[in-house]
Amino acid sequence: MRLSLFTLGVFAAVVCFEKPAAAQAYPWCAYYDFGGGMGGGGAENCGWATIEQCMATVSGIGGSCGPNPMYQRSPGLYLSTKHPRRHSY
Repeated sequence: MRLSLFTLGVFAAVVCFEKPAAAQAYPWCAYYDFGGGMGGGGAENCGWATIEQCMATVSGIGGSCGPNPMYQRSPGLYLSTKHPRRHSY
């Protein structure tokens, strides 16, 4: 009985010490306008990886898309746009 309580306690401690999930920031936001005009309200959803995804979402329901002001690119994940050097020997 004591061993099972101890095991349960250790399991609970391990679960509590796990790192919490980090929020994923995406580069594009959809800005919705509900009710148009004063006091109509609105919302934003900054969960789009591409402008095309964002535009498809606001299409038909109204709104616009724009860059996420809080987005920061991950360092070191860029592909070089430079052409490789070609040496003549």
